[in-house]
Amino acid sequence: MALFEQINNDLKEAMKARDKEKLEALRGIKKVMLEAKTAKGAGEELSDGDALKIISKLAKQGTDSANIYKEQGREDLYGQEMAQVAIFESYLPAKLSDEELTAVVKAIIEETGASSMKDMGKVMGIASKKLAGQADGREISTKVKALLG
Repeated sequence: MALFEQINNDLKEAMKARDKEKLEALRGIKKVMLEAKTAKGAGEELSDGDALKIISKLAKQGTDSANIYKEQGREDLYGQEMAQVAIFESYLPAKLSDEELTAVVKAIIEETGASSMKDMGKVMGIASKKLAGQADGREISTKVKALLG
């Protein structure tokens, strides 16, 4: 089952269960996915890779918002935001450990024949696609710089 279809099914289940938090989070995901599907130049179907990128981006935005709420002493909004982030993350694959990330990036570097920082763009392009949802872009970039530098 495609991730988009799974979101739709879970949305229906959340409606039946009257789960307000999950319903709100899933509606947010579906809205952004529909916008991506109907964007100019987009295909009819949304690939799981694209769906994972969307959900990952929403989770990151939610975490950033939650941190701002916490800094401002708004624990109520912080709790709501983190509850949504938890729902977003339930659709993402497990995050890679530091060792696993290092191994994958080393393999990509060997595969592309990269030898210096000039090749960082080539490595990052492949790594970003391969590790979508499994690692943050900043973590990947830091690891690539460390291994190439």
